[in-house]
Amino acid sequence: MNKFIAILLIFANSGTAFGQQIKSTINSTLSGQVLDAKTKEPIPGVSLYIKGTTHGVITDVEGHFYFQTGQKFPYTLVVSFVGYQKQDYIAEGTPVTIYLNEEAKELEEIVVTSRRRKETVQDVPIPITVIGGSKVAETGSFNVNRLKEFIPSVQLYSSNPRNTSLSIRGLGTTFGLTNDGIDPGVGFYVDGVYYARPAATTMDFVDIEQVEVLRGPQGTLFGKNTTAGNFNVTTKKASFTPGANFEMSYGNYGYIQAKASITGPLAKTLAARISFSGTQRDGLLYNVVSQQKVNDLNNLGVRGQLLYVPSEHVKFTLIGDFTEQRPNGYAQVFAGVVPTLRASYRQFENIIKDLNYTLPSRNPFDRLIDTDTQWRSNQDLGGLSLNADIQLGPGTLTATSAWRYWNWDPSSDRDFTGLQALKLSQAPSKHQQWSQEIRWAGTFSSKLSAVFGVFVFGQNLKSSPDQTEESGSATWRFSQSTTSTLWKTPGLFEGYGIKTRQNLNTLSAAVFGQLDIALTNRLSLMPGVRYNYDSKDIEFSRTTYGGLQTTDPALLALKNLIYTNQAFTADVNDRNFSGQVTLAYKASKNFNSFATFSTGYKPVGINLGGLPSSGGKPMLELATVKPEATKHVEIGLKSRPTINTTFNITAYQTEIADYQTNVQTADLGVNRGYLANAEGVRVRGIEADGTWSLTKHFSFYGNLAYTDAIYTSFKNAPVPLEETGGASFKDISGGDLPGVSKWAGSFGAEFTSVAKVLGQTGEFYIAVDDYFRSGFSSSPSPSKYLNIEGYSLFNARIGFRSVKGVSISVWGRNVLNQNYFEQLLLGAGGVGQYAAVLGDPRTYGLTLRHAL
Repeated sequence: MNKFIAILLIFANSGTAFGQQIKSTINSTLSGQVLDAKTKEPIPGVSLYIKGTTHGVITDVEGHFYFQTGQKFPYTLVVSFVGYQKQDYIAEGTPVTIYLNEEAKELEEIVVTSRRRKETVQDVPIPITVIGGSKVAETGSFNVNRLKEFIPSVQLYSSNPRNTSLSIRGLGTTFGLTNDGIDPGVGFYVDGVYYARPAATTMDFVDIEQVEVLRGPQGTLFGKNTTAGNFNVTTKKASFTPGANFEMSYGNYGYIQAKASITGPLAKTLAARISFSGTQRDGLLYNVVSQQKVNDLNNLGVRGQLLYVPSEHVKFTLIGDFTEQRPNGYAQVFAGVVPTLRASYRQFENIIKDLNYTLPSRNPFDRLIDTDTQWRSNQDLGGLSLNADIQLGPGTLTATSAWRYWNWDPSSDRDFTGLQALKLSQAPSKHQQWSQEIRWAGTFSSKLSAVFGVFVFGQNLKSSPDQTEESGSATWRFSQSTTSTLWKTPGLFEGYGIKTRQNLNTLSAAVFGQLDIALTNRLSLMPGVRYNYDSKDIEFSRTTYGGLQTTDPALLALKNLIYTNQAFTADVNDRNFSGQVTLAYKASKNFNSFATFSTGYKPVGINLGGLPSSGGKPMLELATVKPEATKHVEIGLKSRPTINTTFNITAYQTEIADYQTNVQTADLGVNRGYLANAEGVRVRGIEADGTWSLTKHFSFYGNLAYTDAIYTSFKNAPVPLEETGGASFKDISGGDLPGVSKWAGSFGAEFTSVAKVLGQTGEFYIAVDDYFRSGFSSSPSPSKYLNIEGYSLFNARIGFRSVKGVSISVWGRNVLNQNYFEQLLLGAGGVGQYAAVLGDPRTYGLTLRHAL
């Protein structure tokens, strides 16, 4: 806590010093009055500042203003007030009279760059959701897990940062435990840089301008091929207009969050921005043995930018960032027991009875644990990027060079109890990636525009130095598969484990492009194509150690049932053409329809979590999995029926052959799961969203998604937990994909009114949001037991906001204190127990912001 409060004070002092540096000689004075254009009545509280400076004033009760400035006439005044249209006024002398017009009820146009050019979101023939930075801040959505509540087609599950799955429409990343040997199907971009590791989605947002979520395959506009969609995050840019923002939040459970951002010119052609975010909160679980609160938050992030503009045709942006997490947590809580098909002595209840063990609680929402292995989820993530935008001919050439790293240092208790079925589960990793994208986007004529690009991406992921699984004092009882007394041999399994070393190198290259052809004034054709090359090579070595040192064949056979040595290498590559074609018809300015057919491709995968055994030998045929092939079709309508409403609807169907999925096994040696191919998956659904500005004071929004996601064919799937001990595999064709609710939605409303606080005029607001989803499966293979009931989360906030000066808000999340599971996870050994990732209880707090 002290660390990031100290950093915030440094930022504040820097902002003050910067403000003092920009004081200048008085060259002119300006006075005047601001009036309502219709009534000619004075308007108090209007904000006026000179463009390009921080020099500003507020009108008094008679609408008058006066200030002295170092600027010489003429200069531009930016004049703004809640409920009125913002205006740029050129001042050529003094005094002046400025007239402001009331804002219409018309909704604000949202500008996006998803198609590599600036256009309004309603004109883009792609299903897309846009969340502005102000909404991210006001709703406390400081990471993707919270932001998903506004985008019902998005699913995110995280039992720790490494085991994070981000999906759109149920597709993207494997559900549950992540295997590093496959590529994500959802691209995560920050300022044009692709982040390869899903762990990046657990980090706090720093200084966000806007988040765009594109649904469906996105291979002809973006560097990295993605089969399910993209998160396109844009941060606030360095500016030649000095400014600073400071924010502090306090809440229950010891929640404290501090944020700061400072920007301004360093020279005539050079500007800078530096931003900081720090978050801390007490743990929400309690360990009755260590008497510690577990699952706290302890995050710190810094982001810096330099903007160099040598001419109006050239712009360079250098960005560096660093984020660290040091939580005591990501623990799961015991949630229940399933009867399996194994013999009675292999059932969880009989095992803990034999070991004289009692659970701390059988109600997961008591939030009590007694795990005896430390939970640790330390990670560092950061990098550098250089972006160049150069006007070239009728378009812009953009080159983005980036290097990033991710260091992961975990420790987990995978049996979820105070017993040592597993003593250690630690998989530290180090990841480095580099990428280069060169793209040209422009307009050849009024009827033809285009995007062309090349992309190269490389990464190295290796253990650091070893990944460890180790048996404990209770392993013999959890793994016991016969009634032989040899299982009780003292010390046979204690300290017996495996150390894994792996080194994965990946190279991906692509050429992509898309045309936008205006066939008529209303009809446009947008064909696109992509060529991919992907190669992966892996060195994998797993060595057993410890336990009772013996030459007895019977005892060695028992040890081999727990862990075996494994080693393999693989070197695979593949090539693929994919593409899309979109036909868009604009019936009028306010109605835009489109139809798209596209194909997608996810490259070959490699198992990095160990391979299951058969007859005591690893199944080497499972070392690699085939690439995915996607066929996708959708139709959509984007409309603006009136000036104060929008309504959009999309229907789609996606079919995937050789779907890459992560499955779990009772084999302790692969307790993080292994990869396999399902022969076929189909996802189809309907999405609708709308906004309504009822009056100047009341506004509403709504998003609704229906998703039907099934395995069309998966004939050799692993059995669900309750069928452990029967057949090894099962045909689950027709079964639901895990993690996907049939129905999900979010709705909200806001009331606003002009107000004055501490002599400062701004906007008072009250806002409510509700996110709901129906029940869903939390098992890779459909289960009668591992299903999560639907739930609804109600959030609310009340406050005062202003463009400059102080803003304040009081907020509550999960106000009705709904108990709910985010995810259910199988316990190690397949004896019937399972654990849960719990959703947060009711939280509330206060946020103060100050903008200079």
